[in-house]
Amino acid sequence: MYTTIKISSEMRHLLNAMKIVGSETYESVIEDLVEDHAELNPNFRKSLEKAMAEYKKGRTVSFADIKKKLASE
Repeated sequence: MYTTIKISSEMRHLLNAMKIVGSETYESVIEDLVEDHAELNPNFRKSLEKAMAEYKKGRTVSFADIKKKLASE
């Protein structure tokens, strides 16, 4: 499943500059950034591992449910 994110044109230019080759996807660039961050930040790594465990157990909330909850607040 894919999702769309909104970023500024400046951020898009930064992501383009980080591409190793022109055909590299934004997903790949962002994945590299997340991996680097996870390696540098042990708290982030722990929270990511916890989130992955929750996901594997099926403990997820759909985007539609989140939108409904936020709309009711």
